[in-house]
Amino acid sequence: MLRHYIRDIRHITDIDAIVRLWLLRILVPLGAHRNFVAPQSFADDGVAASIGLEHWIEQPDNSFDAGAVLSELRQLHRTAEQQSAKAVLPTRLRGNVQKLSGLMRLDKADSQILEFTVTLHSERVLDDAADLLGGLSSIKVFRTLSIILDLPESVVRSALDENSVLARTGLVSVDHRGTGVLRTKLKLLSDTFADLMVSSEANPIALLRGMVSAVGPGRLQLSNYRHIQLALDILCPYLRHAMASGQRGVNVYMHGAPGTGKTQLARALASTLGVELFEVASEAVDGELASGEQRLRAYRAAQSFFSQRRAMLVFDEAEDVFSDGDGPFGRKSTAQLRKAWINNMLEDNPVPTLWLSNSIGGLDPAFIRRFDLVFEVPVPPRQQRQRILHENCADLLDADTLSRVADIETLAPAIVTRAGSVVRSIRDQLGSVNTGAAFEYLISNTLAAQGHQPLPSHDPARQSGPYDLDFIHADADLSVVAEGLIAARAGRLCLYGPAGTGKTAYGRWLAQQLDAPLLVKRASDLMSMWVGENEKNIAGAFRQAETEGAILLIDEIDTFLMDRRDARLGWETRLVNEVLTQTESFSGVFIATTNLMQGLDQAALRRFDLKVKFDFLRGDQAWKLLCRVCEVLFLAPPMAAEQARIARLHQLTPGDFTVVLRQHRFRPLKSAAALLSALEAECAMKEGVRQSMGFL
Repeated sequence: MLRHYIRDIRHITDIDAIVRLWLLRILVPLGAHRNFVAPQSFADDGVAASIGLEHWIEQPDNSFDAGAVLSELRQLHRTAEQQSAKAVLPTRLRGNVQKLSGLMRLDKADSQILEFTVTLHSERVLDDAADLLGGLSSIKVFRTLSIILDLPESVVRSALDENSVLARTGLVSVDHRGTGVLRTKLKLLSDTFADLMVSSEANPIALLRGMVSAVGPGRLQLSNYRHIQLALDILCPYLRHAMASGQRGVNVYMHGAPGTGKTQLARALASTLGVELFEVASEAVDGELASGEQRLRAYRAAQSFFSQRRAMLVFDEAEDVFSDGDGPFGRKSTAQLRKAWINNMLEDNPVPTLWLSNSIGGLDPAFIRRFDLVFEVPVPPRQQRQRILHENCADLLDADTLSRVADIETLAPAIVTRAGSVVRSIRDQLGSVNTGAAFEYLISNTLAAQGHQPLPSHDPARQSGPYDLDFIHADADLSVVAEGLIAARAGRLCLYGPAGTGKTAYGRWLAQQLDAPLLVKRASDLMSMWVGENEKNIAGAFRQAETEGAILLIDEIDTFLMDRRDARLGWETRLVNEVLTQTESFSGVFIATTNLMQGLDQAALRRFDLKVKFDFLRGDQAWKLLCRVCEVLFLAPPMAAEQARIARLHQLTPGDFTVVLRQHRFRPLKSAAALLSALEAECAMKEGVRQSMGFL
């Protein structure tokens, strides 16, 4: 058994002369022999065999002479130093380091430190010997490398300074936290870097495996991003100029909700510009999430590795670096901890970089100003959402469902394509009847999981039929108003009056006349429990309408325009001021609706070009609408008695007819009299209605 053990130990002796020299320098000049040579044996037989002391391992314990061992160890060290000129690296490692030296402009000391660190991480016996030195501080690391590599300590310190080439590229860096064995104090580019350097030909992409990867072509073109055309009109020529001139410090920050197509946009830009695109990985080789520190090291390396190539970098999930702290009073983010370095990087990086993030909220203003271009990639406007749905799901959805799904303002393209892919893969099992339902189910659950409203089965505000101005009682000619807005394409209307009189429906009808999308925002869509969020939401609604070229309709505007003279809290005044500011600067058509005209801020009312009152139906309108509905329901025409009854309903609205029609679906109406009874019941529920007594 002892012979087998000795044979295994002798196998270890087959190491390179340069490694044996480093081992002996660790043991003798650095004094690790104190822990290595025990009174009766070696602390590590593998190290002993590697330097030529294996014959002492074969001796019985009582024959082990520690003094003689130390004497022989010193002689081995002297011999190795005399022959040090012949101690060279293995061919593959030497060739790879030479390639990196040319690529990264490493000097001789940089190369020596890189060679040793790679060997330390790949050669176990060298690591074991270094462990005999015990825990080392950063200062002791510099001295240790100085002795092992026969370099002045000042040169070692300079080569491993935070601003050195080795540190900036991430090839080798020193962990300055506390003390540790040499291997843990000297960090390499990645966990796989050492193995790649000693086992394969150096290739920039291969050496960055698990840290940076080449990105293939995307599925979308720049034509799919017309909703951010202004940003693209600046970005494309700027990136093209930067590539042609070799401009440094080119950084673009794109933010937007998940699934809005930021990554696909980066790919489309690279394709349009004809450049390679590389992505800084968010996961390590083992599948674990990479920290902000690890991703920054990868980014630094990629900047050096690809500086001579026609390439761009994409750093997705940039919040890993800029927003990974614990808040204003807690731990700082990775970027804030390295603020000076980040600022320098954003001003001098040779490879243009696209930084992608789901939010810009946690980004320090000091960093924001250093980006050349910062813009949002929002959810596409309705027309584009409808086009995406048609291109991806026309074979899965009927026209009504497709139109209804397109109305969802939070519907990102990635949600559509993912749901369409899932449903299409099992369409044969689902059958044609269940295909649309499955698609809606997937969409709805994804939206809900993201914190959005799920997909509604129907929109109660959507017009159920043609909008007829004959049944709207307003104090202005609504058709003339529409003609004027068609010509001007701008205007601010305040529509007020009782619920159900057709205010919101007029906004939908007006959008059809102007052939423009309608963006409807209710108070519940814009109000938030967080301070300052209301103002942001209101500004965002106006900005969205401006971007989409949409008519903006804010329902229940009284929630935001309360009389400032009655305001008791500061946020109430700020809310009114924000609405006024946005209203004045908005260049499109803005419609505000309210059921409560009293109590609105007087200054706010003056901002509206036209205030239109929507009132209860006149008697003649109510009678004509009753006759129309009877025709639709195939009921016998109403008689004089029904005409007399409806004339007494002074608070009747088109909305009441809509409610009764919905009732008819589950409680069929058999006659005009039954229809009228249902309308009377609706009116009786309204505040301020006086109940008739006697036989009137």
